[in-house]
Amino acid sequence: MQQSVVPELAHTDTRPMHWLATAAAVAGVVALSSLFQPGSAKAAQPAAGTETKPALAAAAPPSTTGVDFPLDCGPVKELVVKKATGDLDGDGRPETVAVVHCDSAMGTPPDGVYVLTQAAGATSPRVVATLVDPKDRFTVTDFAVSGKAVTATLLGYSSDNVPSCCPDLKSSAKWQWNGHAFVRSTPAAAHSV
Repeated sequence: MQQSVVPELAHTDTRPMHWLATAAAVAGVVALSSLFQPGSAKAAQPAAGTETKPALAAAAPPSTTGVDFPLDCGPVKELVVKKATGDLDGDGRPETVAVVHCDSAMGTPPDGVYVLTQAAGATSPRVVATLVDPKDRFTVTDFAVSGKAVTATLLGYSSDNVPSCCPDLKSSAKWQWNGHAFVRSTPAAAHSV
């Protein structure tokens, strides 16, 4: 018999007795485990007449495609430049808020901000609120829907004498649904230029 070079590993020499003892131990564990099996699983079936209905899929937000925005663009078309969605009134159906202006080749056309909704079963969305009217000559930046609020930065003009290229006023606005209408407020960090 050869002596192990590393004395700690001397016990690794296998003999037939080691194999027989290992096989007996494994057989014993398998035999005992069959005595302690968990009970069989039973699927509960609903009682007659109490079937559950599948969960409703989340409603898709209204699309801006084909919407007739209250915007007079003459011979040019309307252009949706920004949009965001959220459940602004808490009814479980999302609304879409769109920033829209006339697709003018020159200048900076004023923006309108519109809230769209689509009732369950309706075939097309409709405009339910105007948050910014293009007649007020604002350009909308930093636009977002967060939670139940719409926020935006509005660039405007102090008078009709200010050129359309160069707005000289900047304000922040926030709109929230109060149960009857969208109410505008000025966020705390608002400032003007």
